[in-house]
Amino acid sequence: MDFKLHTQETAPADSQPLLENSLKAFGMIPNLHAVMAEAPTALEAYQNLHTLFQNTSFNADELTVVWQSINVEHDCHYCIPAHTGIAHMMKVDNSIIEALRNKTELPSEKLEVLRNTTLAIVRNRGHVDAEDLKAFVAVGYGNQQILEIILGLAQKVMSNYVNHLADTPVDDAFKKFI
Repeated sequence: MDFKLHTQETAPADSQPLLENSLKAFGMIPNLHAVMAEAPTALEAYQNLHTLFQNTSFNADELTVVWQSINVEHDCHYCIPAHTGIAHMMKVDNSIIEALRNKTELPSEKLEVLRNTTLAIVRNRGHVDAEDLKAFVAVGYGNQQILEIILGLAQKVMSNYVNHLADTPVDDAFKKFI
């Protein structure tokens, strides 16, 4: 399939205000959004999921752990560099960013358990064994956070799968993180 990178001028009418939101939020229209603009409801859903996930109980480090764990697991050529750049903008410590990208140990047990739980949810399609859940609770997480991981996963499934299908070009702003 051949996907178009829409601009505000070429996008369907219902996507034009959504692309304006992207421009205001990022100072550019990310290529992922330009692709998604073909289906206004998909772009709107993605933007809403992104905002909702940012408003969870997770801090910047934890948001990054969930996002990047999923991006790396899904081998998303676009989202790994994009979320590396976003993590830097969010002032996430470089040791966390690199551990996620390189699949090496994270600097804290709590973040490592968050990554492991996220990956268990992804790999097992929501079936997480009792020992993993026990470890999740032992480091201070609970039902709210498990549900919030699923929210983040919903967002990442949308972006990762779209990027796989569209072979979305990495934005210039994130190319240095490839």
